[in-house]
Amino acid sequence: MPFNLAKQLQSKLSAKASALAFNSVLYNWTLQWSLDWSLGSNPAENLIVIPTDCWKGDLEKGRWLISGAFSLEDMQLEIHTLNNKRHSLSTWEPEGVHDNWLKHMHSFDWLRDLRELGGDTARKQARDMTENWTSIYKRWNPLIWSSGLIGQRIANWIGFYNFFGASADENFQDNLIRSIIVQAKHLARSIGTDTHGIGTLYAAKGLIYAGICLSGRELWLEQGLNILEKETDKQILGDGGHISRSPEQILTALRIFFDIRSALAQGGYPVPAGIEGTISNLAQALRFFRYPDRHLALFHDTQETPIDTLDEILRRVNARGKILKALPKSGYERANIGRSLLMVDAAAPPPFPYDANAHAAPLSFEFCYGKERIFVNCGHHPIEPDWQDVLRSTAAHNSVTLDYRNICEIRSDKHFGRKPRKISVHREDKKDAVLLELSHDGYMAVNGVTHRRKLYLGDHGHDFRGEERLNCSIGLDKSIDVTLRFHLHPRVLVSLIQDGTEALLRLPGGSGWRFFHNGGRMELENSIYLGQGSRARKTKQIVIHGKMESDQAVIKWALKREGL
Repeated sequence: MPFNLAKQLQSKLSAKASALAFNSVLYNWTLQWSLDWSLGSNPAENLIVIPTDCWKGDLEKGRWLISGAFSLEDMQLEIHTLNNKRHSLSTWEPEGVHDNWLKHMHSFDWLRDLRELGGDTARKQARDMTENWTSIYKRWNPLIWSSGLIGQRIANWIGFYNFFGASADENFQDNLIRSIIVQAKHLARSIGTDTHGIGTLYAAKGLIYAGICLSGRELWLEQGLNILEKETDKQILGDGGHISRSPEQILTALRIFFDIRSALAQGGYPVPAGIEGTISNLAQALRFFRYPDRHLALFHDTQETPIDTLDEILRRVNARGKILKALPKSGYERANIGRSLLMVDAAAPPPFPYDANAHAAPLSFEFCYGKERIFVNCGHHPIEPDWQDVLRSTAAHNSVTLDYRNICEIRSDKHFGRKPRKISVHREDKKDAVLLELSHDGYMAVNGVTHRRKLYLGDHGHDFRGEERLNCSIGLDKSIDVTLRFHLHPRVLVSLIQDGTEALLRLPGGSGWRFFHNGGRMELENSIYLGQGSRARKTKQIVIHGKMESDQAVIKWALKREGL
């Protein structure tokens, strides 16, 4: 049995065994056992330190919540009622709602939005909903008590305690502290059995917060720090990238590490040197993926991300220094000539189990001129799984597809099956030009074809050229449909000229660019862009269709600035 399949089977069996154990009456009794005498007469006194959450919330989302709706990105979900009770099980587990909504609701991240709104109404809303949650969820639940969600929830309850809990009555405080301890006890036993990646970092954060803040729980702090150290070695690459290869996951990880550092400092504990170094590396990697428009590049499950969010985290971690031209461990290349910027995905997809949200598009690229994006990947949907599946496909990127297949096989469990085994990168930097030579063998198992891509940027950034070379090593037995795509940002105007053999691009700032090609048939087709929020924007894509009818095929193309 292949190693990856064996690893996946082992992971599934372990998860099922854990679920059977956690879902027993005896197990849930052990979580409650000895709780009364360990808490003392005033449970609130067990909170010896209360680290404060330093991130800004969203006023509009806070207003939606007190009006009766959760908000995620730019979508709302009405809070349901049952039996004249404002909050009930139907509030927390509405029918037909995807897990992304449930994770947002049960993480209690929305407490930040209520705090931003402020006032007694927002405080009461936070208190009522928290009280209702603790009255319903007293025992293990496979999703709602997953390690990552418990970690987020504990950290948020503690981080916002001064906002909604410190002025509450003793009964509320008693129930809240009891729930934190019960969940932390389960977290200490289950961490690593039901989550991976960012979820494990959240779990470690929750355990560390509980260990810092609750009297007599230092063992949780020690366990959380040990797990954090191990996960840092697993997840954070040497250049600061995340093993998922997602820029957005870098941002999330950076905030987690920053919060842990702040909590340790507020609790009077020494901050491990590894945390400081990790924060610095993550910050540099995050800056690498930031374009001149101050938003993020759209690779692997990432949207542009609000400017204020990026500014705030980079300011708090004091990120400085020259932006790197490559992240070799993460597998990205960045070429900046004049006002032009080229970003290239130059590595294989992440390994199992970190590939569940990765995109099937090695060697894809994005291209900007100043603050204006020209060639873009189609992006990511923050909520809907069907959209997410479509946007993971090779065709949603500036890449080459053969016979309309993805470069990587996306299986029903979201992980990759077939995928490239070898990707090569060679870079030449000259005074005013950059040449990248790249290749992948993602189609080798299907038809024996290797894709080699050359990308050249020169002439002060006004000359961007590419060559797509396809080679079959086993002898081509039938023709192959070749499709080369260039997705345009919605603000770019495009029209075909010269009887459809060239395209003229007009940027919002007024500059013009001409697109040429040699090989294949060029068409202008519809596309979509999901760089922000949950609503797709219509746009266009330049598509070159061709046929590979021998053991080698070549398509050349160029984008050049007009009117200089």
